[in-house]
Amino acid sequence: MLCAAKLQLFLMNSNKTLKKAINIAIPFVLGGGILWWMYRDTDFHAMEEMLMHEMDWGWMLFSLVFGVTAQLFRGIRWKQTLEPLDEHPRIMDCIHAVFISYASSLIIPRSGELSRCGVLARYDGTSFMKSLGTVVTERVIDSLLILFITLVVILSQVTIFSSFFDQTGTNLGDILRGFTTTGYIVTAICLVITLGFLWILMKRFTFMEKLKDMVNKLKEGILSLRGVQNKGLFGFYTLAIWGSYFLHYWITFQCFDFTANLSFTVAIVSFIVGSISVIVPTPNGAGPWHFAVKTILVLYGLADTDAVTFVLIVHTIQTALVPLLGVFSLVALSFRTPYKNINH
Repeated sequence: MLCAAKLQLFLMNSNKTLKKAINIAIPFVLGGGILWWMYRDTDFHAMEEMLMHEMDWGWMLFSLVFGVTAQLFRGIRWKQTLEPLDEHPRIMDCIHAVFISYASSLIIPRSGELSRCGVLARYDGTSFMKSLGTVVTERVIDSLLILFITLVVILSQVTIFSSFFDQTGTNLGDILRGFTTTGYIVTAICLVITLGFLWILMKRFTFMEKLKDMVNKLKEGILSLRGVQNKGLFGFYTLAIWGSYFLHYWITFQCFDFTANLSFTVAIVSFIVGSISVIVPTPNGAGPWHFAVKTILVLYGLADTDAVTFVLIVHTIQTALVPLLGVFSLVALSFRTPYKNINH
């Protein structure tokens, strides 16, 4: 009987471990598969030559400044949403938590929300569930802003798209026919994975609803925006976050001769499409982001080879910034005393 119970416990733990491993592996397999498909025929030697001798590194390094400011403003805004809950973490701890959250999401996609709340709980004694609620609020606000910008861009581009099709003699049917079978399959897979991720997320929240105390704290965090003292400042931080993200991307157009003359319209449309594509849970959007942005750039007339070169170089360099910031914050926090040790 005892052996049977131990065997059952072992099998249950094994199943849980296997499920976790699969959940971690799927985003990497999906992202890697899309990247392999996109770059299977790429001349990487030519791309290396462009990276070393043709790309303007000055503009690229300048773009990284706004990758940092986006996360700085996110940390500052987060502290503002926590204050109505009588939670007062240090501002630098909020920023460090954000840096670490993005880095951890590279290892386990979508784990960043939990890790950033864990950092504040460890070093400032902040309620984990309350802070998680504020993160949910942030996501809702950011999603609404992106949705609004998307609608504005779509409405403003109706005539431009029509003019583009008339001048080039193309139509939507031609574009769709030019989309390969593999392209349709990749798009379908991305949509299915996104829907699956949203379904799993809803299930997790349903489970959490059964835990009354946790839900009350989560709800309190979600509603924290109502108590924010300076909503205008909150709005400024929100615009500063997304303005920084856009500049982080748009400035890289100046790094290459073939993108330097692309218009603001191309930048904002490809930025919005890229932002939406990262809903698919892969490390930092790797794969879906490349596919979505490359497709938009080609639609606006950029050569296919130039488009795939641009998205690979830009995404790789800007992604490299994320772990650097994460390591910086881990080192900085290693000199801090955890909250529990301070109070005991």
